[in-house]
Amino acid sequence: MDALKSPVDFSILAQQRHGEQKIPTVRNAEEAHRVAQDFEAFFLSQMVGTMFSGIKTEGPFGGGFSETIYKSMLAEEYGKAMAQRGGVGIANSVQREILKLQEVDDHAHDSSH
Repeated sequence: MDALKSPVDFSILAQQRHGEQKIPTVRNAEEAHRVAQDFEAFFLSQMVGTMFSGIKTEGPFGGGFSETIYKSMLAEEYGKAMAQRGGVGIANSVQREILKLQEVDDHAHDSSH
């Protein structure tokens, strides 16, 4: 995941806005794992960001807009690092569900032909 690329796929929202109901699919279990890990990293970064919001900074080098940006970037990197090292188990559950949903979707397409 690039530093400037959001872990959220906003193309899904655009499809829904235009009436398209296509659910994105993954090509293999490895890609499903990557997507699930990205989801867990995003979740963890949001959790860490919430924890950071309670930290008050003072002194000549504390506070300001730059610190707000730095904290959000730091929270994002902490989330990525935690997810890469196993996280809290969300990625495994999400990966199983992605594969299960895709398998059901693939069977529905096969039986309709």
